Amino acid sequence: MLRRVETKSVSPVFVGRSTELDTLNTALARATAEPQALLVGGEAGVGKTRLVEEFAAAARHRGAIVALGGCVEIGADGLPFAPFSTALRQLRRELPDQLAAAASGQEEELARLLPEIGTTAAREARRDEQGMARLFELTARLLERVAADHTVVLALEDLHWADASTRHLLAYLFRTLRTGRLVVLATYRSDDIHRRHPLRPLLAELDRLRTVQRVELGRFNREEVHRQIAGILAREPDPDRVDDIFERSDGNAFFVEELAVAADEGCCTGLTDSLRDLLLVRVEGLPESAQRVARIVAEGGSTVEDRLLAAVARLTEDDLIEALRAGVNAGILAPAPDRDGYRFRHSLVREAVSDDLLPGERSRLNRRYAEALEADPTLVPADERVTRLASYWYHAHDAAKALPAVLDASVEARRRHAYSEQLGLLERAMELWDAVPDAVRATLRPLDHAEVYPPCGCDPGTTPLRYLDLMAEAAVAGRLCGERERSLKITKRALRLLDEDPDPLRAAWFWVQRSRLTQALARGDGWAELGTAQDLVRGLPPSEVHAEVLASAASWSMLHEPGPEAMAAAERAVEYARMVGAHDIELNARLTLGGLTVDAGDIDTGLAEMYEVKHRATELGVDMVVARAHVNLPSVLEGVGRSEEAAALLHEGVQVTRRLGLLDSEGWVWGNLAESLHSLGRWDEAARAAANAQRLEQSAKPRGGGSMRLAYLAYDRGDMAEAARRLADARTFFGTHDPMPQYALPMKWVAVGIAAAEGRLADARAELLAALDTGLPPGTQRYGWPLLLAVATAEADAHGDPATEPGRPEILDRIRTAARTLATGVPVWKAYDLWLRAELLRAEGRPAPDEWSAAVAAVEPLGRPYDLARVRFRLAEALLATGAGDDERARATELLRLVTAVADHLGAAPLARSAGLLAQRARLALAPAARGRTPADPADALGLTSRERDVLRLVTAGRTNRRIAEELFISPKTASVHVSHILAKLGVSGRGEAAAVAHRLGLFAAETGARPAAGQ
Repeated sequence: MLRRVETKSVSPVFVGRSTELDTLNTALARATAEPQALLVGGEAGVGKTRLVEEFAAAARHRGAIVALGGCVEIGADGLPFAPFSTALRQLRRELPDQLAAAASGQEEELARLLPEIGTTAAREARRDEQGMARLFELTARLLERVAADHTVVLALEDLHWADASTRHLLAYLFRTLRTGRLVVLATYRSDDIHRRHPLRPLLAELDRLRTVQRVELGRFNREEVHRQIAGILAREPDPDRVDDIFERSDGNAFFVEELAVAADEGCCTGLTDSLRDLLLVRVEGLPESAQRVARIVAEGGSTVEDRLLAAVARLTEDDLIEALRAGVNAGILAPAPDRDGYRFRHSLVREAVSDDLLPGERSRLNRRYAEALEADPTLVPADERVTRLASYWYHAHDAAKALPAVLDASVEARRRHAYSEQLGLLERAMELWDAVPDAVRATLRPLDHAEVYPPCGCDPGTTPLRYLDLMAEAAVAGRLCGERERSLKITKRALRLLDEDPDPLRAAWFWVQRSRLTQALARGDGWAELGTAQDLVRGLPPSEVHAEVLASAASWSMLHEPGPEAMAAAERAVEYARMVGAHDIELNARLTLGGLTVDAGDIDTGLAEMYEVKHRATELGVDMVVARAHVNLPSVLEGVGRSEEAAALLHEGVQVTRRLGLLDSEGWVWGNLAESLHSLGRWDEAARAAANAQRLEQSAKPRGGGSMRLAYLAYDRGDMAEAARRLADARTFFGTHDPMPQYALPMKWVAVGIAAAEGRLADARAELLAALDTGLPPGTQRYGWPLLLAVATAEADAHGDPATEPGRPEILDRIRTAARTLATGVPVWKAYDLWLRAELLRAEGRPAPDEWSAAVAAVEPLGRPYDLARVRFRLAEALLATGAGDDERARATELLRLVTAVADHLGAAPLARSAGLLAQRARLALAPAARGRTPADPADALGLTSRERDVLRLVTAGRTNRRIAEELFISPKTASVHVSHILAKLGVSGRGEAAAVAHRLGLFAAETGARPAAGQ
């Protein structure tokens, strides 16, 4: 309605702030190398917005794209993600093609922030544990892509009003943005951040991030106040007046403006020292119609649209324009920069005007806003409509109108993954519930407002909404937004209500939620709660709740106590889920069943089932099952010794989970990839993968998995201090409240190794006995074999030390007894069995070269170079210990050469040292003896053809068969044949060993100038 109205209360001269502006401009320059994050704080009125405006103008002048967004306050409510939505809209206007390309394929999720790029149906499609994390990850990647070729400034103002979801997203961006020419800037009022303000924990967290710069705006000194007043008045001010204004404003830029204008207009006489009076004095000088409009705008929120204001003010168009003109001319109101509407030029004045309203006046204005919006929903942007309507009706104190509106707003918050806001709205709905007439409540339906609780035989389209439905929604919203204590409190309250009015299915559902919360809060393992849920559904007809209870029990058992009972629960869960058409539950249960089937020994059937679930979940778009399949299936493959297959699937899983924004799942994928790469002898890659599993945005347990892998690597490389530190980290991440074999047994393996390396055999024995006393459940052979082997190795290494002899026979007997309970149905388990048998004989002082030969033969086909080097070392040791002749010494020499090559390549210092000492004691020369004239090229001595030499060079450089084929212009199949011939001629079992031999012989040193990688 009004634009370009001149006011004199804003100084045309930008005063002071040179240091702060330099900081922002420096960040803009550095953004060409890496993203920059800044927080600008200062008290209300100190000049934060003016600083941002000046910086934005300078940034635009330098070619940057500036996107501004402000946190919106509606009464006491914040709109979810409001500043991000506003800023992304500006980005879309400035860079439409680039934003569309960056969002391509993820419009469904990103529409939760920017509704224009998706559909309502799409935004309703999914709700899961990692929904918010996925949205945050996709937003970060979107900004990085948009800023790949353009410098982008993302400025978010008034963070003190931010909703929880906005705060969480901003913190995520500050922690994770790594690429792109991007500056993320946020402002907040420092004087508003009292001890319990929700922004306070975020500020404390960001203070710990070295990547976030803090800029604190102080008040003006007298010289700066003098310059500001001169700019406002367009003339040199009277020095006495400057002194008076400086003293009364205390250097606050906004108060300087107000006092300067009031004094210039002759309003200074009688002005009190009250802040509220200072802010209201010029408002009260407006015509009555303008004061009335100011009061209406103050109660409407941060910004009020033209048409909405007209509907509420009920003035003629001319009278409204004149009232607005008076307010704008006085510098009290200002046109909104991002829409057709008006806002207060400074929020301090709005707050003062709103606080000056009488209670009845405030309620009446909110009612008029609500009635106007109900009559014409187009008066406000579509993505704000339901939230603002809920706020208006709530503050109008009309419970019958407020409850449906608040519930609608909670649904919208849920669709946007704004679970913190959803929880707050649901708690408000529960507060209103008893005050709403029964006739109104009878019109509400679970289908419309409460999707989380399964219908259990009733029709959600015709059954009235119940208070328990709201509690179920709130319990899940609390869990998803991290407010687990609030969620647990709601869950317990719901169960008390169900004790008074029994409903077994509803109670069982709440007990499942309580189990999850108990585990998440480290209050226990959650089994007792699941047991109660199972008791409640036992004997009831099939239902979605029944299927979920069984699937949860099966999943718990797979992780804690795998065996026949877990299998039976998984089978029943699949059956029940199919009966009621619960596809997500069915696929999850089938994935669990597949893993349990493998653990039970039916390898092919179990893997086929898991592959089928992965395919089906991908086909149906069940993202959480797709992600879980990329975690569990490779883990099972690794457990049965198919490391190459697991690694390929895990590389795919990294891309899948990253695309879906599932951070915890991505963390598990990285941890599992580190394990497989470790097995394959690609240790440097394994270390990088393990580090990726430890990103701060992920939950504790995925980070614990990364710590375990790093502990393994440190131990194998001989860094016991680092191994101990990583083990301690893993124990902290995994906790003690919820022990699982897949965590506990590997941690004991590392603990045994560290204790043995430090000469604490008694501690190593204690770790074993604790594990055996707890038991090795069926299906835990992949963890049990390495643990038994580690203790047997420690006992064998200590053989001959009189101090360690007491108790050894008993320990060895316990190991043999435990080994008889472990499966040997796949080559890797059989290899462990043979290895353990040989190690136990060594612990009894018997070298047993035949047993070690059998172990070497079993390990050779597995493609695990480090394990093969270890058993080859033991075979060489056994051959030399039996008084061997020349043939045995020659064989031992060649074995130790291979061991040394692999150990040097991997950086396995303890093994390399042991091999060297053994060769020294046996007087073996590990360098090959010259036979006649040494060939100019060592490859000739190995019998390699010219083409095989080219292939070996690329294998040493880490190329896959496909890459080798591309570089040599041959087919991948031909490349594979060449690799097989090379492995045979070198007498090695895998690409890593081949690379190690090439490195030891210096075949390609002149070409590469660096140590080769292990290959892929």
